[in-house]
Amino acid sequence: MELEAPSTSTSNGYLILLQGLSLIPFWHYLLILTTVLIYFLYNFLEIHFLEDLFSGFSGSPVEFTFNSSSQLYHAVVSKCRILHSTYSVTPWLSSPHLQTVFLNFFGNPPVFKYKRQLFTTPDGGTLALDWVTSSDVSGNALNVDNVVTKDESTPIVILIPGLTSDSSSPYLKHLAYHTAKRGWKVVVSNHRGFGGVPITSDCFYNSGWTEDTRTVVNYLHKENPRAPLFVIGTSIGANILVKYLGEDGENTPVAGAVAVCSPWDLLIADRFISRARVQKFYDKALAGGLQDYAKLHQPHFSRLANWEGIEKSLSIREFDDYATRMVGKYETVDTYYRRCSSSTYVQSVSIPLLCISAVDDPVCTTEAIPWDECRANKNIVLATVKHGGHLAFFEGITASSLWWVRAANEFLDVLHSSHYMHEQKKISTPNTLLDSSIDQGPYINLTGDGMVAALNNEPTTDSQKKYR
Repeated sequence: MELEAPSTSTSNGYLILLQGLSLIPFWHYLLILTTVLIYFLYNFLEIHFLEDLFSGFSGSPVEFTFNSSSQLYHAVVSKCRILHSTYSVTPWLSSPHLQTVFLNFFGNPPVFKYKRQLFTTPDGGTLALDWVTSSDVSGNALNVDNVVTKDESTPIVILIPGLTSDSSSPYLKHLAYHTAKRGWKVVVSNHRGFGGVPITSDCFYNSGWTEDTRTVVNYLHKENPRAPLFVIGTSIGANILVKYLGEDGENTPVAGAVAVCSPWDLLIADRFISRARVQKFYDKALAGGLQDYAKLHQPHFSRLANWEGIEKSLSIREFDDYATRMVGKYETVDTYYRRCSSSTYVQSVSIPLLCISAVDDPVCTTEAIPWDECRANKNIVLATVKHGGHLAFFEGITASSLWWVRAANEFLDVLHSSHYMHEQKKISTPNTLLDSSIDQGPYINLTGDGMVAALNNEPTTDSQKKYR
């Protein structure tokens, strides 16, 4: 009897506890469950609404990394009002993930029409150059023969898209519209195979493929010799831009540039995006985008890569393993990432370059930013903001504008009115840095913000053009 007493007492205790719990109203349990769920989502989605609320939605200041003797900072960036104010996130998008997802699925882009120019590259590839001018975004635009005028001194801004993006992407429409609104010409240089244009050669683009950018820049400079040329690269487009500027050094007609949300080091970016559960969501989503792109050009991929492997890829790295590494004859995927990372070329950038990144970017980690290299180069100013997501930076209660678009445009405007625009200086050979024989064959790349590309170092020649 003494041995059974504890068991009986315990059973009675649990019974009493259950009876007591049954007396608690169901809605109390529902409230507790809801609170736990909100707490989990608040932390999982990195929501900072309460932080913003307690600060009175005053926003966060921009942090600058630059050389202490940088004339670019002291004479240009220091005069940029937007960069030296605070950035306040749209209250109902107080999360890097909410911002990034909202940008890609909604984005509130302005409505306007591009003028398309089909550009043929020396290797036979086709690029869609989508133009927009101030007359295209004004209420009484008159499009004469759908042709962009030439030989003017009006500045031209070239936009380099990110992963699977083209001129129809919301963030590019924000950028193109507001840049043209300032009275400048804008052209989106779509990557090969994007914008509804077929692939017409075995030369594809990738995250480190700079030849198309170089060809377009040289072509536009030849066609518009009196027009200052500026370039804005976004995400992988920013990686391509920085690598191109580092390769060509002084030998580029680009007067100034802006790199937004660059991944910088593709090897670190790959490790980051496959690290946490929420990052794996982006990894899988981006891999799906790459597969969709590959399906549009299946005959080329089937011939040049492992199509079965592409179809079953669940991550960017797997996609690169079945496409980029094989066609490019890289020993490993890591070798490919090292070859195409722009961080190695930062030291050789010789033109005014503003780099903008968000500390909470869920796709491109700040771990990859070459802080010391940016600080050592007098031609670079790095601006980092505490919040913003990936290419988002929504502001205002209606989320109708992107902060980085205004900041980039103001920087180029101040630079254009200064004496610090770059003027091309010829050099004998481009800075190849890490190039080796392994990089000389045609290859396909699909990663980060870039898709597929083949190296082809033919000299730039006059290209055929036609409008539609």
